[in-house]
Order: sequence, then structure tokens, then C-alpha cells
Amino acid sequence: IKFDAVAFAYDDINEPVISDFNLEIFKGQRLGIIGETGSGKSTISDLMMGLLKPSSGRILVDNINIHDDNKPDQIINWRLSISHVPQSIFLSDSSIAENIAFGVEKKLISMKAVIEASKKAQLHHFVESKTEGYNTIIGEKGIKLSGGQRQRIGIARALYKKTEILVLDEATSALDNETEVEFINSLKNLNKELTIISIAHRKSTLQNCDRIIELKKGKIIQDMNQKDFKDKYLV
Repeated sequence: IKFDAVAFAYDDINEPVISDFNLEIFKGQRLGIIGETGSGKSTISDLMMGLLKPSSGRILVDNINIHDDNKPDQIINWRLSISHVPQSIFLSDSSIAENIAFGVEKKLISMKAVIEASKKAQLHHFVESKTEGYNTIIGEKGIKLSGGQRQRIGIARALYKKTEILVLDEATSALDNETEVEFINSLKNLNKELTIISIAHRKSTLQNCDRIIELKKGKIIQDMNQKDFKDKYLV
């Protein structure tokens, strides 16, 4: 994934949020993005996922412009290759299994894949403690669950899809420290070809990333490997 001199400005703001932004993300990389509120983290994430279109510059995947007007299917296929875990998860008034395999017809749900994703998201033990297990109804917007449990369903949902790219946007913010550590460690066991992009305020969330960039006012002010990041922020 390559940002090539990308600039972006929202319609109601004259000043661009990012300008002349350049970044290459390689397949299988675990990239962490940190920065204060307003540093451009969410904008860059939305651009990368194809939810926003650059005001100028290009976003390339394998040297192909994802916003090629002559090939409208490209942006659709690109979005389908990404699983996104936002800070706030949409949940339906249905079972845990149906929420993990969200959008899949009930009779087509693979319970083996649901359980596998649930284990990686540190959710399985909680589900096993429920009388109805994966058939437990969680209520409208997951009202019967804690914030951490709702977040873990969102993470399991992303892992169930088995896409090529996983974007974690403050995805562990609702987890307690112990559960967050367990989840972060579980990422180590995921497919090495899966590209993971983690956006976080809590720096401990990014301790297993092999590369971390720090943003300020839409610019990369630091590009660190894991050791440099830990020496600076986690000692």
C-alpha cells in the first residue's frame, strides 16, 4: 500500500488535514499509528481503506491506483479485502454467533470459523460460560454485554472474515489491561501474510508492532522499529 504525495482537505475546512503525505506499507507488516487528537490518524485510516478519496496524489496497491475512474470495481474489491474494527461496534439483537459472522445467512455460518475467531479475540471462555453458548442472544446494541465483550465480538467478526488486511482503530480501548495483553499476544499467531494496521492512543497496545509511525498535523514525525518505540515509550 503506497501513499504517493497524498493531500486531503474536508469540504468545510480550507486547510488540508494532510498534505504531501508519503508512506509505504508492506504485506504482512504490523504497523502502529500514534498521534494526538487531530494529528490525522483517522483521516489516513479512512483514505487507506478507500472511504475517502485524496484531494490530490494517489493511493496505490501493488502499483495500481485504487481510485482509477476507468476501473470502478477496483475500489469495491479493495474495500472487501479489509476488515475494520472501530472503537464503537454495531451489534444486532441476535446470537453471538450471528454477530460474529455478521451478514452471513444463518444456515451458512461456519461454527468452526466462529469459534476459531472467538478464541483469537479472547472471547471463547466468556461464551462457554453462558448456558446457550454461541446461541446466546445479546440484545439490541449488545445491551446484555459489557463494553469489553462487545469489543471482543467486533474483533472476532473481523477475524472471521479472513481478509488480507486488518485495521484496528482504537479497537482495544474498551478492554481491561489483562485482556488487552492476551489479545495483543494472540495477534502473533495470526497469518504472517495478514497486514495489521493498529491506531491507538494507548501506546502499550502497539508493543508487538514491528513498525510504528507517529503523526503530528498530518506529517510523520517519527518512523520507529519495535525496539526504538519500546525504548522511547514503554521503558
